[in-house]
Amino acid sequence: MDLKELLMFMTKKGASDLHLKPTRPPLLRIQGRLIPLKATPLKPDEVRNMLEGILTPAQKERFQRNQAVDLGYGLPGVARFRCNFFQQRGTMAGVFRRIPFEIQSIQELNLPDVIETFTEYPGGLVLVTGPTGTGKSTTLAALIRRISTTRPCHIVTIEDPIEFLFTDDKATVSQREVGTDTPSFREALRNTMRQDPDVIMVGEMRDLETIATVITAAETGHLVFSTLHTNSAAQTIDRIIDSFPSDQQDQIRSQLALVLRAVVSMTLVQRQDRQGLIPAVEVLINSPKIAKHIEHGEIKEIHEEMEKSVAYFKMQSMNQSLVALLANGVIAYDVALEASLHPEDLSLKLRKLFPSIEDRFREGAMAPSPADFSEITELIEIKKLYEELEERHRVKLQEKDEQIAQLETELAELRNMVQETTSATQELRDESERLRAENQRLRDESSQKINQLNERIRELNQRLMETTGKNPSGFFKH
Repeated sequence: MDLKELLMFMTKKGASDLHLKPTRPPLLRIQGRLIPLKATPLKPDEVRNMLEGILTPAQKERFQRNQAVDLGYGLPGVARFRCNFFQQRGTMAGVFRRIPFEIQSIQELNLPDVIETFTEYPGGLVLVTGPTGTGKSTTLAALIRRISTTRPCHIVTIEDPIEFLFTDDKATVSQREVGTDTPSFREALRNTMRQDPDVIMVGEMRDLETIATVITAAETGHLVFSTLHTNSAAQTIDRIIDSFPSDQQDQIRSQLALVLRAVVSMTLVQRQDRQGLIPAVEVLINSPKIAKHIEHGEIKEIHEEMEKSVAYFKMQSMNQSLVALLANGVIAYDVALEASLHPEDLSLKLRKLFPSIEDRFREGAMAPSPADFSEITELIEIKKLYEELEERHRVKLQEKDEQIAQLETELAELRNMVQETTSATQELRDESERLRAENQRLRDESSQKINQLNERIRELNQRLMETTGKNPSGFFKH
C-alpha cells in the first residue's frame, strides 16, 4: 500500500485526518467520524516503511530520541499535511491532518463577522481556543491571510510544524518552524523582537515561558495571535492565570486585562442536512467591564457579561451560538445539547426565547400547520414579552447609570475635600518653615550682637588698664 495513494484518496474523500496503525486498516475521519477503509490490516513493517520514507535524517533522530515527531509534509498538487508520528506498543504509528492549499475567508468558514475586525487591532493579544480538530489553525490562517491582503506590515509566524503556506501580498510574511528554523517557541519569540515584526502568530501557547513571552510581546505594541486547548473564554483566562506561580498571579491579571483583545472559542457540530460540520463560536471582546472582571479575578462574572453584551460589543456565549444555529434550522436539537457545556442553560434559553420551539426540535415531534393562526398569535405574545423584558432591562440600566453618576459626583466631592485638606496642610507646613527660619535668623542676630558687646567690653578693659595701670573692678572686671 502506497502512502501517496492513501493521501490522494483521503483528499478526494474530503477527510480531515488519516490514521495509520499496525493491525488495523487505514482510518479516515470524515465529518467527525472515524471510518476504516475496506483494505487488509497494515503490518508494522508496512507502517514503518511508509512513515520513515518521508522523514529527514534530523526528524528520524528526533523520533528516536523522543519516540514522537511533528512535521509538515506537502504533496504537490494535492494538499499539505500536518503529521505526528509516534511509538505505540513498540511499533510506529502516524496521523496526517489535511491542510488545504487554499486558505478560506472568515465568511467562507461561517464564522461571525465580528471576528474579522480582530485583524484591525494595532496591538494586543487575540486567542483562538477549542479542543483538537475544531478549526483553530484554520481560523488563525484566515485572520493572517486577511491581514496580509489589507495591511502593509511584517508578519512573523512560529509554528510546530508549519501548516498553511502564506504568500506575500501587502504584507511580508516570515514563517518559522520549530525544530527546523528555531529550536523552540520561546527562543523564536525572543528573536522575533529583533526582527521588526508588526504581527506575530504563535501556533500554540504550550508552556509557562511561551505564555509569558507572548504576553510581553503583546505589551510591547505587537498584535499577537495564538491558540490554547480550552473549551471557553472564561476557562482560557483561568488557564493562563493558573499557569503562573501564585505570587505572580495578581500581576498577570493586571497585564492580561491590559493586553487581551479577544478570545474566540470554537467547536464543530454536525449540520442537520448532513452536509458537513459547522462551527459554534463563543466570542469574548475585552470591554471595560470584562477587563475589570479579569483584573479583580471575577472569572465567573465574565460569562454573564458576555451574554449581556451581544448587541453592543457583538459578544456571545457558546449556548447563544447554538441557539442561533437551532433557530436557523442548521443543526438538530440533540446535536446542540451534546455540543453544549451547559445543556440545562441551553434548554432554559430556548424555553425563554421560544416557549414551544424546543418541543419542535425534539425527535418525532410534529411540525405545526402553516395555516394555524395560533402560531402567529403566540409569536406576537413572545414579541410582546420580549419587549417588556427589554424595557425593564433598559430602566434598570438607566437606574444603574444614575447611581454611577451619583457615586462619581460624591467621589469628585471627596477628591476636592482631600485636595483642599492637602493644600491647607501644605500651607501650614510652609508657615512652619517660615517661622523656623525667622527664629533661626533672630538667634543668629542675637548671637552676633552679644559677641559685639563682649568685644566692646574687652576693648574698654584694655583701655582702662592702659590708663590706670590697674586691673578693672566692678562691672568692667567681668
